[in-house]
Amino acid sequence: MAIEISSNTTLSVAEDRSVGSAMWNGAKGRCPSCGKGPLYTSYLKVADTCSNCSEELHHQRADDAPPYFTILIVCHIIGAGILAVEDTWAPPSWVHAAIWVPLILVMSLSLLPPIKGTLIGIQWANRMHGFAGKDEDAEMADQTA
Repeated sequence: MAIEISSNTTLSVAEDRSVGSAMWNGAKGRCPSCGKGPLYTSYLKVADTCSNCSEELHHQRADDAPPYFTILIVCHIIGAGILAVEDTWAPPSWVHAAIWVPLILVMSLSLLPPIKGTLIGIQWANRMHGFAGKDEDAEMADQTA
């Protein structure tokens, strides 16, 4: 794969990285590079390096995107459920609270790690935020200067 900067400058990138497999590995909580080492050391704490392939993972910058996408998904599912239940049975408000509050918590807490892993996989596959490696970053800086 070659990246063209201008008409007379071309950067070569060592290898293509599969976005799909990196996203899938991240969603499973595995290293986006090898798919074997754990991505997290705890619930949402990303490991500094992969214990299997030694890929540096501390570059990731998921920031506010995982909670945003989690809220987006959960609210669409829960909102449709609330409307369907209200239209069908019209239960009292306490029944809605008893059903939907725990479901919102469970869905949010269970979707957050796979969504964060997916976003880290995207960053790794697209060489974002330092995932290009020191050699490739230096080569790009030399050729653009």
